Amino acid sequence: MGTRSGSRHPLFARCYSALALLAESAGTKMVRQELLSGLSGRVLEIGGGNGLNLRHYPPAVDQVTVIEPERHLRIRCERAAQRARVKVVVLDGFAETLPFEDSSFDAAVSSLVLCSVSDLPRALAELMRVLRPQGELRFYEHIRGRRMVGRVQDAVDPLWGLIAGGCHLNRETVVAMDRAGFLVGQVRSAPIRVAGVPVPGPEMVLGRAVRP
Repeated sequence: MGTRSGSRHPLFARCYSALALLAESAGTKMVRQELLSGLSGRVLEIGGGNGLNLRHYPPAVDQVTVIEPERHLRIRCERAAQRARVKVVVLDGFAETLPFEDSSFDAAVSSLVLCSVSDLPRALAELMRVLRPQGELRFYEHIRGRRMVGRVQDAVDPLWGLIAGGCHLNRETVVAMDRAGFLVGQVRSAPIRVAGVPVPGPEMVLGRAVRP
């Protein structure tokens, strides 16, 4: 989870933490495991939220560098980092202005954050810049739905953004990755499920993209 540049959302951050823990028990734990499976080397995670991904990084990862701009979530992420199996560094910062040199990372991870960055093309350009050639971007994001669902998301998006920490329901995030120059590969639907039944909500996708 990330927040808009220059802003803080302490109330939403606390609500997000509680909802994320509920979603873990509804199946997102397994999605996170699939998201991070097979990673190695130096990894950047943008919008690390309360650090739920950190327990799932495989031992082949040398270091995870997490960027999280929201103070409440960053504190929780730092606590989670102490329990991780791999080395984790948690920093304050924004996806649109990453404080790293070009080609610094072997892989990058975005988990429920590209919906809320203030400038999606700029954030993707920064991820492209800091990834090494052939480096992977792993993502788990919600996107604009099709037909009537998408139109409803368009209608409620301005209000939703005000109450949900700058989150946008109707972003065409995978399309934006392609436009940014990433080679988008495998993408699959990954809805939250309870007792095997998908929970109604935004369309969730899990996928991989590569920096050429």
